[in-house]
Amino acid sequence: MKKKLYQTIKIPAGVEISVKGNEINVRGPEGEVVKELNFGVLNVKVENSELKIGHDSATKNEKKMINTLVAHIKNMIKGVQNNFEYTLKVASSHFPMTVKMEGNIAIIKNYYGEKTDRRTKMPKGVTVTVNKDIITVKSPDKELAGQAAANFENATKVRNRDRRIFQDGVYITNKSGKEI
Repeated sequence: MKKKLYQTIKIPAGVEISVKGNEINVRGPEGEVVKELNFGVLNVKVENSELKIGHDSATKNEKKMINTLVAHIKNMIKGVQNNFEYTLKVASSHFPMTVKMEGNIAIIKNYYGEKTDRRTKMPKGVTVTVNKDIITVKSPDKELAGQAAANFENATKVRNRDRRIFQDGVYITNKSGKEI
């Protein structure tokens, strides 16, 4: 059954949203997030500090697209108001491991006593701070912050050893206010 279906998102004070084609730009006090989203046949317009997304004769596929786009845009608005923050812990029981940043590359030294350093690249738009064994990743874009944290975990993945015994590595302990 086709029916008129629209969802509105209130734009908070201090946040600006502009839509050009399939590109949405959200600007706020903590930064700017630009994404290419596939709006398809949906109508997207900004009017009177509200963003309206919908369709005049929506089916359940358009309803799914509307809900997905609304969730993405709400995350973008949240991110430009308060950065998304991931906290990671460096755990080393066998060999003392050190982590340092050089530009946008993280260098992990002495992982299981390895002579070569492990390196992982951080996406642009992410701020990484290392304080001894605590690593903090901040970004207004939720996907970039999560990818940077995952890059740290993947760089120190345990291979060819029993994970129950060899638990060294870098692990996510806090995701944007959610304790793990």
